[in-house]
Amino acid sequence: MSDAKNEILKRIRRGLQDVPEEETPEKYPVQREYRQKSDLGQQELVQLFAERVGEYKAVVSKIEQASLAEKIAESCRSQGVKQLVVPPEFPKKWLPGEPDLLDDGSKRLTKSELDASDGVISTCRLAVAETGTIVLDGGAGQGRRALSLVPDYHLCIIEANQIVGSVPEAFSQLAETVRKSGPPVTFISGPSATSDIELNRVEGVHGPRRLEIIIAI
Repeated sequence: MSDAKNEILKRIRRGLQDVPEEETPEKYPVQREYRQKSDLGQQELVQLFAERVGEYKAVVSKIEQASLAEKIAESCRSQGVKQLVVPPEFPKKWLPGEPDLLDDGSKRLTKSELDASDGVISTCRLAVAETGTIVLDGGAGQGRRALSLVPDYHLCIIEANQIVGSVPEAFSQLAETVRKSGPPVTFISGPSATSDIELNRVEGVHGPRRLEIIIAI
């Protein structure tokens, strides 16, 4: 254990030394008096999410579920995608026939293979309207975290009923999954971007340069 970590733990123990043993967190729940649920209707949530994530330079479109495969194929053509990574359990009925599909299920692709691909397609666990955020927890159709970090292009399919209003609503829905299996949870708000010391925006530093979202309504 590092010296820094030892010092942090020492200070925590020192801060807790006067707390009686019978005083447990369960006996003193945290007061959560802030607004925890949006009062917007589903159509309003979809519209707000599209506006917010669009402000982060993500490409957003809304399409009927019956036209998803056609729209996905069109997006791949416009982005020049010839090799598309597909996570395990991604709905086959949505997959386009044009790009080569690289299956990450039966054989895990290496980081080099992911980097050489043209992009990845995935579903998501949730989306948050107020912050324009998509949430991945590694469930069906999402794949492991590396898939959302290495390829240069991420095409994410969101069903309209997956969009919640606020971050507290998202955490509430994620709580049980995290307690049971403890998967890594990734929050994504637009393409990867950061700024250098002169505040010049740099994209693609720690994730895809291009994020495209299709909302199935």
